Amino acid sequence: MSFAETLGNILPSVNAALNSTSALLLGAGFYFIKQRQIEAHRRCMMAAFYVSGLFLICYLIRFSLTGTHRFPGEGAAKLVYLGILFSHMTLAAVTPVLAIRAIYLARKKRIAEHRRLVRYAWPIWMYVSVTGVVVYAMLYHWPHP
Repeated sequence: MSFAETLGNILPSVNAALNSTSALLLGAGFYFIKQRQIEAHRRCMMAAFYVSGLFLICYLIRFSLTGTHRFPGEGAAKLVYLGILFSHMTLAAVTPVLAIRAIYLARKKRIAEHRRLVRYAWPIWMYVSVTGVVVYAMLYHWPHP
C-alpha cells in the first residue's frame, strides 16, 4: 500500500478525533465563559478554532486522496445519514465565517456584538463538530447490509 493510500485510510479517524476535540474545546469554552473565566474561555475558543482549521486541512487532503465515499446503507438509515450530512455540510460552510467574525469582535472588545453573534455561532459550530463525528461513525463504523 502506498503512502497516499495509507494516509487516505488514516485521515477519516484523525478527522473524527479533531472534530471530537473541537466539540470538547467548545464545551469547555462555554463552561468557562459562564464562570466568567475570560482568559480560559479565550484559550479554549482559539484552540477550537485552530483544531477546526487543522480538521479542514486534513479533510481536504483526505478528499484529494480518496474522493467521496458513498453510504452503503439503504432505506431509513440512508435518509437519516443524508439528512445529517446535508445539514452538517451546509452549516460547516458558514461556520468559519461566523467563527472568524466572533474572534474579530472579541479582539476588538466589541463584546455586545460578540455575544449577539455567538448566540447563533456557538450552537452551529458545536452541531458541525458533533455531526462530523456522527457522519464518520455512520460511514465507517455502522453495520451495513
